[in-house]
Amino acid sequence: MKKYRKGVGIFLLNDQKKLWVGKRIDFKSDFWQMPQGGIDKDELPEEAMKRELMEEVGIKENYQILEETKDWLRYDLPQELVGVVWNGKYFGQEQKWFVCKFFGNDNEINLDCHKPEFNDWKWIEPLNSLDLVVPFKRNLYLQILQDFKKFYI
Repeated sequence: MKKYRKGVGIFLLNDQKKLWVGKRIDFKSDFWQMPQGGIDKDELPEEAMKRELMEEVGIKENYQILEETKDWLRYDLPQELVGVVWNGKYFGQEQKWFVCKFFGNDNEINLDCHKPEFNDWKWIEPLNSLDLVVPFKRNLYLQILQDFKKFYI
């Protein structure tokens, strides 16, 4: 049976219903993604989401959780990455996603709070995320966009 890493993802919207995406440091490509990360041992999904938002985006306050996905959403790694990512322990991730509204100022965003994972960020139209994300996560993003449609349409 395939093993999936438990994680969370954050669909962060500003007051213009634009979506936050970051450009990953560790890939020499032009792919952008929403904040996401693993759930630590004994950590609840919401606790992991708050920690990841602080570590990856630098936001500790001035946001509100609006909703989370009912189901765990999955993506599979491409075969060539299975043995490379997470020391080959997982075939992909199984994630709870949270839609959050950010009502602070852009100058509160700080990519250097923790071990930086992004080297750039921007606000985009949510549907444009499908064109920017690494191809193996595209179906996952399609599901997230569908689940959270009422928050950006």
